Amino acid sequence: MQFSFKKFLPHLLVLVGFVAISLAYFSPVLQGKKIYQSDIMHYIGMAEQQKEFKATTGQETYWTNSAFGGMPTYQLGARYPHNYIKKLDAVLRFLPRPADYLFIYFIGFYILLLCLKVDYKLAALGALAFGFSTYLIIILGVGHNSKAHAIAYMPLVLAGIVLTFRQKYIAGFLLTAVALGLEIGANHFQMTYYLMLLVVVLGIAYLIDAYRKKMLPHFFKSVGLMVVALILAIGLNATNILATQEYVKESTRGQSELTINPDGSPKEVSSGLSKEYITEYSYGKLETFNLFIPRFLGGGSGEDVGKDSEIYKFFRNIGATPVQALQESQNAPTYWGEQTIVEAPAYIGAVMIFLFVFALFLVRGRLKWWLVGGTVLALLLSYGKNLGFLTDFFIDYVPLYNKFRAVSSIQVIVELCVPVLAIFGLVKLFNDFDKDEHKLNALKISLAIVGGLALIFLLFKSTFFEFVGANDGYYRQAYGEYGQGYIDALRADRKAFFTQDTLRTLILVLLSAGTIFMFIKKKISETLVVGIFAILILFDLVGVDRRYVNTDNFVSAYKVDKPYQPNAADLEIMEDKGHFRVLDISNEGSRAPARAAYFHNTLSGYHAAKLKRFDELFDFHISRNNMNVLNMLNTKYFIAEEQGQVFPYVNEDANGNAWFVSELEKLESANEEIRALDSLQTLTKAVTTISELSSKRFNVDSTATITLTAHQPNKLTYKSSNPNEGFSVFSEMYYGNGWIATIDGKETPIQRVDYTLRGLQIPAGNHDIEFKFEPQVVQTGSMIALGSSVLLGLLLIGGVWFGFRKED
Repeated sequence: MQFSFKKFLPHLLVLVGFVAISLAYFSPVLQGKKIYQSDIMHYIGMAEQQKEFKATTGQETYWTNSAFGGMPTYQLGARYPHNYIKKLDAVLRFLPRPADYLFIYFIGFYILLLCLKVDYKLAALGALAFGFSTYLIIILGVGHNSKAHAIAYMPLVLAGIVLTFRQKYIAGFLLTAVALGLEIGANHFQMTYYLMLLVVVLGIAYLIDAYRKKMLPHFFKSVGLMVVALILAIGLNATNILATQEYVKESTRGQSELTINPDGSPKEVSSGLSKEYITEYSYGKLETFNLFIPRFLGGGSGEDVGKDSEIYKFFRNIGATPVQALQESQNAPTYWGEQTIVEAPAYIGAVMIFLFVFALFLVRGRLKWWLVGGTVLALLLSYGKNLGFLTDFFIDYVPLYNKFRAVSSIQVIVELCVPVLAIFGLVKLFNDFDKDEHKLNALKISLAIVGGLALIFLLFKSTFFEFVGANDGYYRQAYGEYGQGYIDALRADRKAFFTQDTLRTLILVLLSAGTIFMFIKKKISETLVVGIFAILILFDLVGVDRRYVNTDNFVSAYKVDKPYQPNAADLEIMEDKGHFRVLDISNEGSRAPARAAYFHNTLSGYHAAKLKRFDELFDFHISRNNMNVLNMLNTKYFIAEEQGQVFPYVNEDANGNAWFVSELEKLESANEEIRALDSLQTLTKAVTTISELSSKRFNVDSTATITLTAHQPNKLTYKSSNPNEGFSVFSEMYYGNGWIATIDGKETPIQRVDYTLRGLQIPAGNHDIEFKFEPQVVQTGSMIALGSSVLLGLLLIGGVWFGFRKED
């Protein structure tokens, strides 16, 4: 095989272009600045303890005590041995964050289109359209990095599948294995699950096509290879998958043993999340037009309407200063859709939507149907509770669907499928297989549909819409006698946004249609068409993107790396070198729930999958300030606030690190156990539902002691002294997978008591007690990952060797 630099040069130039565009959009990274991402700030607070432990000891801890009383770090950026696919990912993401994610958006989509045999110029055009899709940029702005990470590798996985179905078995298998390894390694299983749904649709389309063409043996051979690639990719990420699978059963994603709510009412029993929680963020049917007209429903929940707005004029008219009026106009609630909160519209682009519709009349075959099928399925599922019968069916009958919330995020599949088919509209435009009359007819119909829709909205907006939002009643009441005036101004600005963006969309559609018309009439060249569409797409998408994510989102690196500074309460608490917990009930703690975890072991935090039993304990007791429960959790300090000043309140009644109880009561159900904590005197009595235990009384005299002598996140040591056999409760979260307890070096079973805590049966006398977190799942997974990495390496070498030999 001879390497042709001439053939590779265009691709190299495209790659360089992608690097330049990624850095240009996020240009502050060149000055050493970092983007301020709210979700990443929460993550930094949650992960600070394990980061410090690694810096101090050089070891990884898979348990943190800093949040929610204690939890595994599996979903907090834990690093595992022999996770070499992560090292490959780091090589690919060589640009500063978040430019690295934008670059991977571009590269993955570019490779997908190349594998679909699209010319490199159109492939680059499609990559720009996909990468700058507004939703994909917005999630980088707020810090949904793992989601962006997983989305970025979706096209690469599809590229491997397409290659395999094209009978490029070796290249397809290897690309699929690597891409799936990267996809799974991104650690956002919800996005990977949505990709799987799209792959199922793709597979059905290819199966039907193979049946018609009598190519079923090839189809099943391809599927077999892809199954092997999937197994290999799972092996590459074995540690993370096994740890997550183990943890999810104990997390809020798992099934609860409770059948009651905190108020005593019957609880919906589910093996996953509740339907209400799953569908909390459901896309409104009317919001579908946001894909086409960005501020169709007002944009985001807080928009800058500017000095020329009615909102600004309203505040000036009621006596506000120019500065005050400007501040109010910079965060106006212009969104009037059905969702609780929206950062920005999920805008795909007027140009892309027009080309997508144009392609519907030109593209034929399996490609069209799996892309259209994926688009329609994702759009319908994104409606959530607004299309209840379909959503309920998937929640009740489709495996794993009930493990994920925020159903509106499945729209990433729409944002992937639409640009692919749109680019194929241009492919069909440029080829000679279709007559110009057919292309012209498709253009006319597309313009009538897309342009006509925009024109109808523009002309009849006041007839169709009232521009009233679900929360307008709240604002009307909040502004008192000026409430109606504020709402009138707000509606006028919503209407102005609607008009501006609808007119913008109409102009872009007309320019797109005009470009295609000029090409069909042989007035302009193919290269010029690509250039014009590149300009239109960048103007269209980047123009909207920069409304929401721009240079203002960047701050100094120090503010990102050290986002939290200790206040007076933190400093005072940090002088206490003991092992205890803190509950932040200040206003700042409410605004930044992971802030306290940055400095202390806390009962607060920010995470989508905390331990279910702790979450339930919080709902039943902690949120209601049950001091018995707070005491048993060793909550020694409360960060309180009075007249804007924070201070530490010392809880003298905290139970401490461990204590002997005089009674252990066996209860019959989880309902009884959690209810018992309402008035349980936790220092003297413990309750449990563990089958191996039974109700029992213990003799506890004044000489019985148990003392914590050393503590690390993953290791705690105690000394106990008790002339009698006893039962000790430890103010540490129970987690049955990985924690090992020893008494004088002999392993002893850890029992779950008081719904969430650890308990040990301790013999009479003086003893050394140790808890260590050594999850077997990490050791097992690491060995599987090592073997899978070696196997993949050998297969890659063999594939390259076979390719050279075949060419020779």
